[in-house]
Amino acid sequence: MTTLHVVDASGRTHTVDATDGLSVMEATRTFNIGIAGECEGSIACATCHVWIDAAWKTRVGSPSEQEAEMLDCAFNVRETSRLSCQIRVSPDLDGLLMTIPHKS
Repeated sequence: MTTLHVVDASGRTHTVDATDGLSVMEATRTFNIGIAGECEGSIACATCHVWIDAAWKTRVGSPSEQEAEMLDCAFNVRETSRLSCQIRVSPDLDGLLMTIPHKS
């Protein structure tokens, strides 16, 4: 198991024990903390948009071209924005900190 830390849009931090191999979206959305994942990970929406903590940006990696195009449709995009459906949980990400952006 890999531990993920997710700050929801209200500022509350949630700790999730995630199964390696799942996407971050799959591992977190059942906790109802604001990661919808409406397209089930097909990069057809941005309802799983998260901000990766700057300290984790290199380890998580950059978005693919298709993901970057979809992020253009998201609210409050930052340099550290990613679609959580495109990040695979692995032991390398143990302790990953991310924030769910405000919709406004």
